[in-house]
Amino acid sequence: MALSRGAIIGLGLVIVVVFLLIVVGIGIIAPYNRLTRLDVGVDKSWAEVNNQLQRRNDMIPNLVETVKGYAAHERELFEHIADARAKLAGATSIPDKINASNEMSGLLSRLLVIVENYPQLKANENFMRLQDELAGTENRLAVARNRYNEAVGIYNTQIRVFPTNLFAGIFGFGQRGFFEVPEAAKQVPVVKF
Repeated sequence: MALSRGAIIGLGLVIVVVFLLIVVGIGIIAPYNRLTRLDVGVDKSWAEVNNQLQRRNDMIPNLVETVKGYAAHERELFEHIADARAKLAGATSIPDKINASNEMSGLLSRLLVIVENYPQLKANENFMRLQDELAGTENRLAVARNRYNEAVGIYNTQIRVFPTNLFAGIFGFGQRGFFEVPEAAKQVPVVKF
């Protein structure tokens, strides 16, 4: 049984349409999957930052208690540290956690400047161990922040380049914020006695 010319043309059109649907489908699926992988990568990097923030937050009470014994008159600083720690623990969004972390970093810098004025505290074995742990945590936190910012940079670039930018908006992929340190946190704290 021979196919009519109209049937052959119809079958050819069906094949072309199916082929075009496959190509378009792959053209949409590939960018979507790439954006999804990058978005998850940003979330994974943030989880590591959050892990290091929590580690630092957990060790702060021990550090403060050790310093309190030597620098009892610094009550206001200790209260600010407690407030900042509570803010960090209660922060629910990434920008709130970043702001709370930056505040805590500034307060810890002030605390360590105060310690310089107490030679007997610097010789305290418990304090030295806590200071070493805090320094290690701050280093881990710096590495985690850097990895997070790299992941955000790759992700943000991808959602802005053509043709992925066409799909990013359609599928709800938006810019993610970097973990930036404010200018105020970059200044060396001044402590006067």
